[in-house]
Amino acid sequence: MSSTTPETNVEAGALPAAPDGGFALDVEEKSIGDAVRGWVGKLRTGDPGALPSVLGLVVLGIIFSQVSDRFLSALNLGNLPGQGAYIAVIALGLVFVLLLGEIDLSAGTAGGACAAFAAVGVFKGSLDDGLPGFLYWALVIGMVCAIALAVLLKTYAGAAVVAVGLVLILTNLTQHLVPALVAAICIGAAIGIFNGWLVAKVGIPSFVATLALFLAWQGVLQFALSGQPINTSNYDLWRDLTYGTLSVAQSWILTIVLVAGFIGYTVLRSVRSKAAGLAHESLNLVLARGGAVAAVAIVLTYLACRDRGTFAVKQGIPVPAAIAIVLMIACTILLTKTTWGRHLYATGGNAEAARRAGIDVVHMKVTAFAICSAFGALGGVMLASSQSSASLDLGSGNVLLFSVAAAVIGGTSLFGGRGRPRDAILGALVIAIIPNGLLLRPSLGAQWQSVITGVVLLIAAAVDAISRRRAARG
Repeated sequence: MSSTTPETNVEAGALPAAPDGGFALDVEEKSIGDAVRGWVGKLRTGDPGALPSVLGLVVLGIIFSQVSDRFLSALNLGNLPGQGAYIAVIALGLVFVLLLGEIDLSAGTAGGACAAFAAVGVFKGSLDDGLPGFLYWALVIGMVCAIALAVLLKTYAGAAVVAVGLVLILTNLTQHLVPALVAAICIGAAIGIFNGWLVAKVGIPSFVATLALFLAWQGVLQFALSGQPINTSNYDLWRDLTYGTLSVAQSWILTIVLVAGFIGYTVLRSVRSKAAGLAHESLNLVLARGGAVAAVAIVLTYLACRDRGTFAVKQGIPVPAAIAIVLMIACTILLTKTTWGRHLYATGGNAEAARRAGIDVVHMKVTAFAICSAFGALGGVMLASSQSSASLDLGSGNVLLFSVAAAVIGGTSLFGGRGRPRDAILGALVIAIIPNGLLLRPSLGAQWQSVITGVVLLIAAAVDAISRRRAARG
């Protein structure tokens, strides 16, 4: 089976035999030099990883720092997470679908509709009273059907998530903010199950199916809002999803927990692998990588905890940045440390080979679409936070295009089988930096944003195509 995974693949014929009849690489210890040579080897064979997006960030940073001396100010850099977090969240969900070589064009408008349902529930007392009667019952029946589909397709976790949302709606708990936001994500999961069924079982190409639903959800959004936008800034929690900051103490606690967790896990993995006689990374390599991560995290946290307020003290890691980082880590664990994640990469690399190997390809597609739409719903909620309202065009326009662009610019392949959650975060930073830098120089028209974003996306797609061609030749 041919597939691309985050781990280094070694052809069986290249394994040197050990004297005892085993294989030398089974107990190989990977040093810092080996890691560097391996990274260079990946570049030569056409796997640039995150390097293009990192270089893109550096180049754009240099350019915009010359355009305006305010670009590198603490206030401006502190605003970046809020400007790009909703793109990063939607892009995180899209990574799962793109890994299969599929696409979900409805994630943006579906997320907007889910956010609108949450806003109606909270600000109009209940979904039953706030929605038109036909739409309320269509929503309830649709979620029941999604549960039935999920069970039929053996997506039991998805069925459980949708069931939670259905209970919240039927018991009218959506009049409270947190249950309403949870219900919105559950509705997103239901939409994803339906999308996955259309693609995996009915056989409609994902581009066509989700394009049709992209248009349909725009109409549902306007029905839900009854032609009137809903102000969401009255609730601090909803507003803080974009504009809030962690306290200084919370910021350092988050950093220490994440860094310590990363170092502890990698050290433990190395020690266990060595004790079991398996290939492992040397302790020097593990500590060097952990030290580099710790240094970067400490510097960024220190800078975030400096006062960057204009009229009031504003210190701490922005809430949207914390949300994006935690979600990225969770998605990384799901994709790289679980059987489901390995099966997803295998399916994206070669669906037919994966099916013959016993992987339930239909199940993989349905769950990937469910995760994508659930992230789309959360992204829609964060977009409503950034706009301070659930507007009539929430999630439409360039939202989906920028989210797809973020994943691809970050390094996720459009052809499936290659990509990581970090790609969504890096790509979203690139997407957010472009309008941010341009707005600092009013003489540069808004049209430059579209031109520059399009050029960056084209370069990223070209790098992907060229790297795959080199990999195939190698």
